[in-house]
Amino acid sequence: MTTETDMTFADLGLSAPILTALNDLGYEKPSPIQQQCIPFLLNGNDVLGMAQTGSGKTAAFSLPLLHNLDESLKAPQILVLAPTRELAVQVAEAIEDFSKHLPKVNVVALYGGQRYDVQLRALRQGPQVVVGTPGRLLDHLNRGTLDLSKLKGLVLDEADEMLRMGFIEDVENILSKIPAEHQTALFSATMPEAIRRITRRFMNDPKEVRIQSSVTTRPDISQSYWMTFGARKNEALIRFLEAEDFDAAIIFVRTKNATLEVAEALERNGYNSAALNGDMNQSLREQTLERLKNGRLDILIATDVAARGLDVDRISLVVNYDIPMDSESYVHRIGRTGRAGRAGRAILFVDNRERRLLRNIERTMKMTIPEVELPNAELISQRRQEKFAQQIAQQLETSNLDQYRALLPKLAPQGEEALDMETLAAVLLKMAQGERALILPPDPVRRPRREFNDRDDRRRDNDRERSPRRERRDAGEMDLYRIEVGRDDGVEVRHIVGAIANEGDISSRYIGNIKLYGSHSTIELPKGMPTDLLSHFTRTRIMNKPLNMQLVGDAQSQPFRERRNNSRRDGQPQGGRRFNNGDQPQRRGNNDRGGERGNFRSRSNEGTPRRRSSSHNQ
Repeated sequence: MTTETDMTFADLGLSAPILTALNDLGYEKPSPIQQQCIPFLLNGNDVLGMAQTGSGKTAAFSLPLLHNLDESLKAPQILVLAPTRELAVQVAEAIEDFSKHLPKVNVVALYGGQRYDVQLRALRQGPQVVVGTPGRLLDHLNRGTLDLSKLKGLVLDEADEMLRMGFIEDVENILSKIPAEHQTALFSATMPEAIRRITRRFMNDPKEVRIQSSVTTRPDISQSYWMTFGARKNEALIRFLEAEDFDAAIIFVRTKNATLEVAEALERNGYNSAALNGDMNQSLREQTLERLKNGRLDILIATDVAARGLDVDRISLVVNYDIPMDSESYVHRIGRTGRAGRAGRAILFVDNRERRLLRNIERTMKMTIPEVELPNAELISQRRQEKFAQQIAQQLETSNLDQYRALLPKLAPQGEEALDMETLAAVLLKMAQGERALILPPDPVRRPRREFNDRDDRRRDNDRERSPRRERRDAGEMDLYRIEVGRDDGVEVRHIVGAIANEGDISSRYIGNIKLYGSHSTIELPKGMPTDLLSHFTRTRIMNKPLNMQLVGDAQSQPFRERRNNSRRDGQPQGGRRFNNGDQPQRRGNNDRGGERGNFRSRSNEGTPRRRSSSHNQ
């Protein structure tokens, strides 16, 4: 009889192409949640899994559902709902890796912020696997552009997070629109009553699987985090690499595309680096790791899946360029350093909206990770000068300099005034540094950044099941905009918040008051919004209607007025009629704003937010 400790993926009855893909990825033995979930899902059961992200649940639901799908049928057969675009992309890429030897299987990720025409083209190809966020999936269902009539398997990943972020109504809407005959797998770290209600209503006698976290601390590794606050992460990464004294480093990112982008950025700055991702064949992967081991490569940029099984003693620095979605992945990442009794160093980049993930890591590891500042120009200049001095010392020890001494008199320019050797040395030093200045100009003085919530306060926020409460941006410095959807279209405040937050990648805390009228609505947004973002909002649709967003004026000093061709001095809403009590515009309160979505960031004194690209990496 096979025990849990010596069980293999082959013992679980998975198909040969899937087993080959797992072998390529370095998977050896199934994790506890995989051992329990895969047989249930292979047999057609619904599964209710209580486990932290990082326990291996993506493979736990993906592998059996891929095993059961019909490759020849070009229609969505597996649908995965994820709370964030980052997790949706991460899950989609993992499923692509697992299905790499199933050539007819196509995977598509659908999330806000990505152009509709791109998604529509992908859907017309008939993907068998669709991964997405609830808002965008529901939008496609309402448009009729996502056909789930052939659906076989549905997965709700991180269901409690979808509840926390205010997506639970969208989730229930989606569940009510799909065929009754399908398998459902629901995974959640906690099980609040709202999630239990979904299991009772939409699941058929689910098999429950509970997995306890096995995270341990690493006292031999020095850890710290840096709050990005909208800064350019590539520039910051280079500063940290210059400031740190390391032998070899591994930089963890979420997506395959990010491995290439970061590697290119480092190469441009003179670093000997390479990407490691799931698209690499086994031979190229082995060559890359061998270069890292023998010192011909100094920096590796990798995804979590690609770094599985990586064991290189000379790695002394780990940079979490993208914060992992769970505590266990964080421990696995930083465990790549501090090997063979050596000390290790780990740095974690954290966006403001990712504070929850930082809290989870600290809480699970029972430690407080200290915050560090971005290395300043003075420190970088000092490090460059130290390294240059080391190069000079090496030349003095190993080189014969007699012939170069003989050249010095010939190099000095001829003129009335003799050039002293110190001045000549300074000229040669300036020439030798090339484009990489040894003395950097001072960093611009920045006003102290405003903390969104105190570190001590966040310790008290340990209940994941509580209703979301979002911090308000200070009143003032807001513009009022009109959008051409209203109550007559069936629009609610949450629809507007979701569209603005997801389509613009904006944190909902930057969305001000929203008023709903019959045929239109008004919304307050920060002054100085980028023109490309406003143009994007104009084309954004809610309830299949374009917003046609237009600036009305200052939200503080200018009351709302209708368009000139239908204006009224008293600021009455469009149509010219007076409203009775039932027709008064609905004003959004503090508790109606939804959870944090998107990423408007503050820099220094919370200046105008900037729009991030949709690629998740700067």
